[in-house]
Amino acid sequence: MIYKEYQGSKLSALGMGAMRLPVIDGDDSRIDEAETERIVDYAMEHGVNYYDTAWGYHGGHSEPVLGRALGRYPRESFFLASKFPGYDLSNMGKVEQIFEEQLKRCGVDYFDFYLFHNVCELNIDDYLNPQYGTFAYLMKQKQEGRIRHLGFSVHGSYDVMRRFLEAYGHAMEFCQIQLNYLDWSFQDARAKVELLAQRNIPVWVMEPLRGGRLATLPEDDTAKLRALRPEETVPAWAFRFLQSIPGVTVTLSGMSSMEQLQANIQTFSEEKPLNPQEMETLLHMADSMVKKIVLPCTACRYCVSHCPQELDIPSLLALYNEHCFTEGGFIAPMALSALPAEKRPEACIGCRSCEAVCPQQIRISEAMADFAAKCRG
Repeated sequence: MIYKEYQGSKLSALGMGAMRLPVIDGDDSRIDEAETERIVDYAMEHGVNYYDTAWGYHGGHSEPVLGRALGRYPRESFFLASKFPGYDLSNMGKVEQIFEEQLKRCGVDYFDFYLFHNVCELNIDDYLNPQYGTFAYLMKQKQEGRIRHLGFSVHGSYDVMRRFLEAYGHAMEFCQIQLNYLDWSFQDARAKVELLAQRNIPVWVMEPLRGGRLATLPEDDTAKLRALRPEETVPAWAFRFLQSIPGVTVTLSGMSSMEQLQANIQTFSEEKPLNPQEMETLLHMADSMVKKIVLPCTACRYCVSHCPQELDIPSLLALYNEHCFTEGGFIAPMALSALPAEKRPEACIGCRSCEAVCPQQIRISEAMADFAAKCRG
């Protein structure tokens, strides 16, 4: 197992995410606890010492199940991370109640790592609002040793991330972002990595395989990679990409089967960063994957000045592209919910004034109508 030095500790470069534990009969709220224990045992035996859970994973059952599985080991033999669930605005103002319950659920006296969960357009204002006391309470827990390291995870835009860092960056010790070779450009993950580097904040990675999308590739793409590294599996390429990015400390993978765990542990037995040719091939492949699906908006913003509704069309198209590529998901609906009704896709009146000046000849009105319909459905 590769280990990374972090403030005097050695963290396994591969961390076990507990959002996709094995379940019974396909029911996400019914975790197969016996199989989970078997997976945790194998992980512990093979050097994985970082475990990540959260309040809402598996309908609230992830924390207690993972806590019981890890509770069979000495507390100092593993690092446990959980998060304050600010993705649900009804939780604002309940940080003390939730934190105390999380410690009980996990059966621990402290969290090694604790995060503001899913900083995004929907909750940034509330996270920054001192009336809820979230930051003040978590800092107090850190001072008392009940949180060893405080950080945040972010699914929001670069601007949202920047706002959070401007307010709390001085206290953030790590940041968890969606990072993979597909999102390096598509989600502008590169800019987020650079922003964190400017503040010397190490990177924790979530969605290294883009929800499994990068675990298998079309045969022609697979052949290109095999020609460069015959011994490397397709999923391993995604991890080798991350091993090539400075600042990446822990890569989380939601491993729901023993086979996935064993394969990932094998990959993380050694570092094999990509050379320039391999990096170029992989990123070109990612661009081609995206271009097959998404609309070619270049954010020139000619459309904006011609929209009678004053919609931020490039931003809406970026969210539309994400929603189409992912074939659903929560990121786009979450971002839209933070906008006033008159700035959402359904506010488009279909006048096509924007289309008359679009250099890419995008059928914007049709995209807005489709986006509104997809989010309603």
